[in-house]
Amino acid sequence: MTMQPPRLLPTPFLGVTLALSLIVSAGRPACGQQTAPTGAQKGGPEIAFRGQREARDIKFGEWQKVCFKPGAAKMVCRTTLSGTFNTGQTAVRVYLTEREDSEGARLQLFLPVGLYLPAGATLAVDQGATYRVPFTWCLTNTCIAGDLADPNLLRDMDSGQTLALRVVDTNLLSVRTLLPLDQFATARKGRPARIFEQDIDE
Repeated sequence: MTMQPPRLLPTPFLGVTLALSLIVSAGRPACGQQTAPTGAQKGGPEIAFRGQREARDIKFGEWQKVCFKPGAAKMVCRTTLSGTFNTGQTAVRVYLTEREDSEGARLQLFLPVGLYLPAGATLAVDQGATYRVPFTWCLTNTCIAGDLADPNLLRDMDSGQTLALRVVDTNLLSVRTLLPLDQFATARKGRPARIFEQDIDE
């Protein structure tokens, strides 16, 4: 981005340490957000934007899949992509978490603080249908939007070229960035880059 998002006014954050979690499925609602709906939803609330801008100076890495196999439990795989500002600070991180032999998937977006949380984050593949992902909680340096991934969105991501991510900052400016999808399907459906195994003593 040409400039980092403005910081939020002091708000209470959850005192939780961010780790390599497999699934972040619960938590208190993010600061300033109403109760989050279940499942990614098309569209979103009507927000009177004061303007819009593109976030252009984000450098993205490659899509990568890592898997976790805790003992005899089903393997859980996470397909992820990270983007950073020129300063090296993380701008966005995407997690798609899927469990072996399960049709459901969970999508999470890790974004900087300083956003208008009730608007959530919206996603669209190649200017197609828009899907809203609600913010679920915040830490001191990141806010997390997450929900069940719509199968239609995943199908579009598998075949699409770019994923448009749009958020709203505290000045009510709509901020958009484009995430590459050319390697998404290969990473998601291919062999994992790493498998972490852990035996659990009974």
